[in-house]
Amino acid sequence: MRLRNRSTICAMFGVLALLTVIRLESACAQSLDKPVWPTREWLESTPEEQGMDSSALAKLVTNGASRGFDSLLVVRHGRIVTEAYYAPYTAEIPHQIHSSTKAIISTLIGMLFKDGVLDRVDHPVLEFFADRRIANVDSRKNAITIQNLLDMTSGFDWDQGIDDGKEPTLINMTLSSNWTQFILDCPMTHAPGEVFNYADANPNLASAIITRLSGKLAEDYAREKLFGPLGITNWHWDRDPQGLTVGAWTLTMLPRDMAKIGYLYLHHGEWEGRQLLPAGWADVLNHPLVDMRASFDRSLRYSNFFWVFPERRVYMAVGWHGQLIAVFPDLDVVVVVTAHKFVRFGDVIDGVSGAIKSESALPPSPTEVKLLANAIKEVAVEKPTAASPAPELASAVSGKAYKFPDNPLRLKSFTLFLTDAHPRYEFEVNLRLPINMYNVSGTYAAQLGLDGAYRKSAPRLWGANPGHITAAKGTWLNGQTFEIDSQDLGFGGMSKYLLSFNGKKLNFVRTDEWGRETSLQGEQGD
Repeated sequence: MRLRNRSTICAMFGVLALLTVIRLESACAQSLDKPVWPTREWLESTPEEQGMDSSALAKLVTNGASRGFDSLLVVRHGRIVTEAYYAPYTAEIPHQIHSSTKAIISTLIGMLFKDGVLDRVDHPVLEFFADRRIANVDSRKNAITIQNLLDMTSGFDWDQGIDDGKEPTLINMTLSSNWTQFILDCPMTHAPGEVFNYADANPNLASAIITRLSGKLAEDYAREKLFGPLGITNWHWDRDPQGLTVGAWTLTMLPRDMAKIGYLYLHHGEWEGRQLLPAGWADVLNHPLVDMRASFDRSLRYSNFFWVFPERRVYMAVGWHGQLIAVFPDLDVVVVVTAHKFVRFGDVIDGVSGAIKSESALPPSPTEVKLLANAIKEVAVEKPTAASPAPELASAVSGKAYKFPDNPLRLKSFTLFLTDAHPRYEFEVNLRLPINMYNVSGTYAAQLGLDGAYRKSAPRLWGANPGHITAAKGTWLNGQTFEIDSQDLGFGGMSKYLLSFNGKKLNFVRTDEWGRETSLQGEQGD
């Protein structure tokens, strides 16, 4: 009798345990179905808890070190499953997102449409500028709509190819005193909607339209309608010579806040129960798509300032060098990359997609989780490069200013300080950036690591810009040649300087991140 009772009791406990497991699994499924809103902070999780493989993500993190990544964030089911920052860049440094700014502009246009301030996306653009005298007006220019701007099919005569990197029309615009007027006056080469042509004219004109419709700068409208609801508080956004928010680039954000933009789109434009975007606006894969005609990827398409990979079921905001906000709607994933070298889109897409093994949680894998943690820790720690001892020449050239005749870099002088307690270099430039917002002429200094490790300088302030942080190190390649490796942290730029000394003369060679060289000849000044 006792045995039977004990068996009965055990069976009852077994049933209760099974019911508990079922309830827990059901609760877990419900929690995955219910969005987690990272307005105040992101939740974090192991990849396995979200159906992803830690070892595959560890490989992606490690590969990012050789691909020029500054940061990598992977979000699934509303939780950060991977977050890596690559030394010398660190998490607290806001990053220029460059042309990913365009996606923010299209988001604001969508909000104006949602609120009824914009009546329709096929509204003719010139009607918003009826108070202006516009050159080269014809039936084609009169037919340009806001949707044409968002799809880069306005038809403007604009040379800014995504293949060759040449930007003559963009440069002419930035040298003008009124960017909006410059764009409006451009002649036409195609009828609107006929041909895709990547042109910063379109988002800059869209920014001006946002101001005309809302009565506010695009940045101020974003503060109220987008950044505020999403809990984004740390950003910087430059203005053009007329004081308008630059629509094509210049927005600086933290990577975690970039992920919030992707998360808004992942959830169809909804945030904390509020519909911020019109129905369908955020479902980019379902939009009519425009062929980008990109020679490096014939499958690329475009919509509303987003790059679209329809075969891979991914779309992303894309900025110079690889500032990416990628949305994988079928996989419930958002990925953010910031970088200082060109990022291969396919590597990111394949690396993330390949890490997904299940819609539900996988069994815990402490070994693989540790592997990922070690990979993240590894890339966050700088690995000093070899540093050669200083030759006798070092003391002879230290503190000597080398001056240059007129040159493409607008470099007037360059000085190395190699024997001081705090090694550094100073340079004087006579340069007005091809943005008429501020003049950067003057003398600047950057700390210089001589032990194979970068030294970070204080932010370099340029007008209203919050500044870029230079990280630089240098070493002697031989008795006459000194090399400087410099990164512009948070901007995505990098340069190498090769200084070859011969008596009082200096051969100065700058190599940019594209491998392009500029050679100058300098001489010690008085």
